Amino acid sequence: MSDSTSGSKRYLIGGGAAACAVCCAPPILALVGIAGAGTVATIATLALAGLVFALVVAAISVATFVVRKRQRDRTYTALGSSHRRGPLLDRDA
Repeated sequence: MSDSTSGSKRYLIGGGAAACAVCCAPPILALVGIAGAGTVATIATLALAGLVFALVVAAISVATFVVRKRQRDRTYTALGSSHRRGPLLDRDA
């Protein structure tokens, strides 16, 4: 084969590759972008759900602690306990 024939095949293949890249790249990049955005959205949703769950558990824990402390204080007061608030005194001294 002569150089002109192999050169024109090379241009034909190069032109076909360029046409393929121009035609097929936007849909492929769109699919990759959608997959990437979906992954990011999933991660953000899981992080937000975890944060909300942690806040709910913390609020319930604090509320339970406060309610139990108030009930305990009322019980000691009702029984006439000598329980005093404040630091404990050292009786050894």
